[in-house]
Amino acid sequence: MKKVIVACGSGVATSQTVASKVNRMLKEKNIDAQVEAVDLKSVYRYMDSSAAYITITKTTKEYPIPVINGIAFLTGVGMDKEFQKLIDAINNA
Repeated sequence: MKKVIVACGSGVATSQTVASKVNRMLKEKNIDAQVEAVDLKSVYRYMDSSAAYITITKTTKEYPIPVINGIAFLTGVGMDKEFQKLIDAINNA
């Protein structure tokens, strides 16, 4: 099963909300992936084993895996586009 990480500052409230929503959306599309909320400080620990990184905070850093805009899943604005980017990342991992 492929893994996706979601991170916010503490890895508790916002990232958990987005992780739950994305997990539900992936299940509805029958995509076999697990979404896990982590704290921002430990993101790099999960990079090697993850297909994508959904970030709640704005970032200018380069990562070795695709970065998805997590705010879209909170607001709904641009969510379809970001979800498709996530699906593509999972399928290409």
